[in-house]
Amino acid sequence: MEFATGALGTLLPKLGQLLLGEYNLHRGAKKNIKFLREELQSIQAALHVIREVPLDQLSEPVKIWANQARELSYDMEDIVDTFLVRIQGPDPLRKKGYKKFFKKMSDMVTKAKTQHEIGKDINDIKERVKEVAARRQRYKLEDITPAKTTGLDPRIASLYTKVADLVGIDEAREELISRLTKGDDDDLAVAEQGIVSVVGFGGLGKTTLAKAVYDKLKGQFDCNAFVPVGRNPDLKKVFKDILIDLHMHFNLDILDERQLIDKLREFLENKRYFIVIDDIWDTKSWETIKLALDDNNSGSRVLITTRTHEVAVKAGGLYKLQQLSYDNSRKLFFARICGGNYRSYHQPAYEPDGITDKILKKCEGVPLAIITMASLLEGKPREEWSEVHRSIGFGNKENQQVENTMKILSLSYYDLPPRLRTCLLHLSVFPEDYFIEKNPLVWMWIAEDFVQKEQGRSSFEIGEEYFNQLVNRNLIQLGCHIHDMVLDLIRSISSELNFVTILDKNEGLVPSQQDISVRRWVALSSFQLIRVLSIDANTRKIDRRCHLMHLRNLLHLRYLWLSNYGLYGINSNTIAEEIGTLKFLQTLDVQGEDNCNQIVRSLGLLTKLLCLRLRGPVTESITIIPDGIRKLTSLEELEIILGHHGWDEEALRRFIKALGSLRELRVLRLVSYPPFSTEVQIDLVESLRNLEKMEHLSVKIEWGTLKENCWDTSAWEAAGFSLSRRLRLLFTTWITFTRFPSSCINPRRLAYLSHLSLKLDAINEQELTILGMLPELRFLDLTLKSTAEMKCNTAAAPTDAAKRGEVLLFQKLRRFNLNYSEKVWLLLGKDNESSGASFPIGCVHAVVLLGSEWEGVCSGGGLVPTLMPCVQKLSFTVDAQGFKKNNENPYGGCSSLCLEDLASLQNIEADIDCMGANDAEVEEAEAVLRGAANVHPNHPKLGMIKFW
Repeated sequence: MEFATGALGTLLPKLGQLLLGEYNLHRGAKKNIKFLREELQSIQAALHVIREVPLDQLSEPVKIWANQARELSYDMEDIVDTFLVRIQGPDPLRKKGYKKFFKKMSDMVTKAKTQHEIGKDINDIKERVKEVAARRQRYKLEDITPAKTTGLDPRIASLYTKVADLVGIDEAREELISRLTKGDDDDLAVAEQGIVSVVGFGGLGKTTLAKAVYDKLKGQFDCNAFVPVGRNPDLKKVFKDILIDLHMHFNLDILDERQLIDKLREFLENKRYFIVIDDIWDTKSWETIKLALDDNNSGSRVLITTRTHEVAVKAGGLYKLQQLSYDNSRKLFFARICGGNYRSYHQPAYEPDGITDKILKKCEGVPLAIITMASLLEGKPREEWSEVHRSIGFGNKENQQVENTMKILSLSYYDLPPRLRTCLLHLSVFPEDYFIEKNPLVWMWIAEDFVQKEQGRSSFEIGEEYFNQLVNRNLIQLGCHIHDMVLDLIRSISSELNFVTILDKNEGLVPSQQDISVRRWVALSSFQLIRVLSIDANTRKIDRRCHLMHLRNLLHLRYLWLSNYGLYGINSNTIAEEIGTLKFLQTLDVQGEDNCNQIVRSLGLLTKLLCLRLRGPVTESITIIPDGIRKLTSLEELEIILGHHGWDEEALRRFIKALGSLRELRVLRLVSYPPFSTEVQIDLVESLRNLEKMEHLSVKIEWGTLKENCWDTSAWEAAGFSLSRRLRLLFTTWITFTRFPSSCINPRRLAYLSHLSLKLDAINEQELTILGMLPELRFLDLTLKSTAEMKCNTAAAPTDAAKRGEVLLFQKLRRFNLNYSEKVWLLLGKDNESSGASFPIGCVHAVVLLGSEWEGVCSGGGLVPTLMPCVQKLSFTVDAQGFKKNNENPYGGCSSLCLEDLASLQNIEADIDCMGANDAEVEEAEAVLRGAANVHPNHPKLGMIKFW
C-alpha cells in the first residue's frame, strides 16, 4: 500500500480474490465487485497523477477529492479484510466431542451471515464510488496542473553567503581543496578523472561548502563553471548553463542535447577546467553529464554535491560531509542571533534550564536547522527561549526561514518513489530521539502492506531494500534515527494527508481514519481493525489482564510486540487462546516477559507467522517444548532463548530437529542455557542442511563447562554438509571448535559471508589463508587457544596476483578482534623470512603479526599491501607483565608495533591485563601502544582499558 493511492494498490487484488468461487457470493454481489474494480482503477490512475505534484502546489478541490478517494479505499479495504477474516475464522485451541460439533455448526451459520453482510456493504460502497467519480467530473479534475508558485528557490541563497558569515567549514573546505589540488597519482581520495563527490542530507551545507571551494580554486584553472542541477533536471538547460559559465557565446537554443555535449567536449578538449555540478539526484543524470566532461589528462577537476550515496559512489572520490561540532554549532547559532557576531552575545555562565544545549541538541549539528531555530528566537528575550523551544518546531510555517527549510527538505521527500514515501511517513509515529531496530521496522511495513510483493523475492528482502534506500538518500541514519527536521516534515505531511494521527495529552479525539498510532493508552476494543500493536509496559500503567483479554478481537492484527508486559497471574490457557485466535499474525515479538511459556502453547495455530522472537529473562526463558514450531513453515526469522530448566536431552533434540522443517528460515538466533551434546550437535547440522535460505546464523551456549562447550568439528564435516550459500553472518558464541571447520567455511561457497565470530582450539597456515580468502568478509572476531606458531602466507594465494602485489587476503576486512587467547604466534606475511613479517602485537600470552609485503621489519615502504588493506578497527589484549618478553621474537621487537602499513586504520582498542605486573611494566605497555598510534599516518584513535 502507498499512501498517495490509499489502499487501492492492495484492495484491487483482493476484489479479484472475492470473485473466486470459493467464497460463494451471489451474482449481484459479484457484478457490483466487477463495477467497483473498474471504477477504482480509474480513481487509482488519477491519484497516480496527483502524487507527482507537491502538496503546496495542489489546488484545494484536488486535495479534497484525493483525500476523499483515499478514505473511500481504506473503508473498502476494511470491509473486504473483515469478510476474509470472518469467512476463514480463527482456529480455536483443541476442542473435542460435542463442543467441536457445535463449533462447526456455529461457523456455518456465521459464514452465511457474513456473505450476506458483505453483499450489502459492497452495495453501499458502490454508491460512494459513483459519487466520488461524479465529483471528479463535476470539478474537472482530469487535467491536474500545479498551482502557480512565487518566489525564488531558497537554495539560491547558499551561493551568495559572505565568506565572513561562514562558520565551521574551514576543515572541510581545506580537506576538499587538498584532495582537488593533489596529483592524480598521489591522491587516492580523488576518482580516476579527478572527481570528488560531496554527499550529505539536505541542509547540511553541501552547496555552501562547494561554493567556498570553488571561489578558492577557480583562479588556478583555465576555465570554470558552477552549475546547479536539482530534481528532474532539464539536461539541455544544464549543458547550456555550463557553456554560459565557460563564456561560450553563440546561439545555444538551436542545439539539441547531443550537439551540446559535443560542443562542450570540443571546448574542454585541451583545457584544464574546474567544474562544480551541484545537487545531483540520480545516477542517470550524472552519467549523461559525465559524457560532456572530457578526461583530457590536463589535471582537470570536477566537484559534485548530492544527497544520494549511490550517486557519490558512482561518480567516485566520495567525501561524506559531517555535521558541525558542538563548538561550531554554538558559534553559528549565536552568529545568527546576534547578526553575524557570535562574540557579542554574552551567554550566562550557568543556565538553569540548559536551553542552549537543548536547542543545539535538537539541531544535531545541521547548519540549516541551526539557522532556522535561530530565526525563531531572534529578537526574543532570553527568558522566552524555553517556551519558544517547547511550542515551536520546524513544522511552524509562519516563519519564512522555517518555510524555506521545509521546502528544501521536501525536495528529498518528493524525489522518493511512492512506496518509499509511504515508509518514510510511517516513521512519523515514533517520538523524537527514538531508536528502532531495522528488522522490527521492516516487519511493521510488511504488516501494514507497505511492501510490494515480487515473485521470487521475500517481502523482508524487498522491505530491507526500502530501508537501505532511505539510508542511501540520507533521510534516516542507520539504526533508524531521524533528524528532528525530517521528523517534523513527515509529521506535517502525514497530518495533512490524514495518514497518521497521534494521540497524546494535547489531542483527545480518536479519528475515524484507519492508520492510527496509539501513544496514549486506549482500550484495545476501540481498534479492531489495527494491524500493528506495540505495548511497552515500562512506560504505561496498564490493567494487563483486561487488555490482553481484548486481543482475541483484533483479528486483523499482523504485528504484536509485547515488552515487559508481565504475564504472571494470568491463566496460561487464557493467554494461549487470546493469541491463538490471531490467525493472520505475521510477527510475534515478546521481550522481557515474566513467562514466555504461556505464549508458546499457541504457536502451532499461528501458521502465517513470518517472524517469531521470544526473549524472556534469564530465570524465565522457554522451558516448554514449542512442539507447534514445526507447523510454522512460513517462518523467516526465529529468535528464541531456551531456559536452563525443563530441557532434558530428548526435549532439546526434538526441538532442534523441528528446526529442519522451517525451510523458509533466513535468520536463526538461538541462545541455549543447556549445553549441546554431540548428538544435539549432529541434529543441528542435519537441520541446517535443510535451511538453504539461511542468511544469519547465531548460536550461543550460555552455560556449560569448557569441555561441554567444546564441539567436535567432525559433526560439521559430515558427508555432503555445507552451510547455506546465502549466509552473511555466522556467530558461534562460547563454543570452541576442536578443529577449523574447513568444509563449512569455504570461500567458494560462502561468497556473501561478511561477519564471522569463531573460537578455535587450533588453526594452521592453510586454514588461516582460507579465512583470508573469504571475498566479502568485513568483520572477524577470532579466538585462538593454540600454543603453536601460526602463519598466513601470501604464497598460498594465486602466484600471478602475488607477483603483481595485488590485495589478496582479508581484502575487505574492516574490523579484526583477537580475543583473550593462550600463547599464539600468528604471522601474516609474505613468507617465512623476517622480511615478510610486520606489526608484532603483544596479546595476552600472544603475539600477533599482521601486515603487508615489505622489506625489513617496520620499513614503512608504502608498497601495495597484500593483507588487510581496509582494516579500520583493530582490537586485542596485551599482557603488561609479559609484553616485552612475548615480543622478543624472530619477527620483531617490542619498541614499535609497526602498524604503519595498515593504511586504513582508524581505531585501536587494547585491553591491558595488569595482573602481576608492576607500575613500570604497565606504563611501558601503555607507552608502546601510544607510540604506535602516534607514528601511524592516520593517527588512529587509541582506547586502552586496564584490568586486573
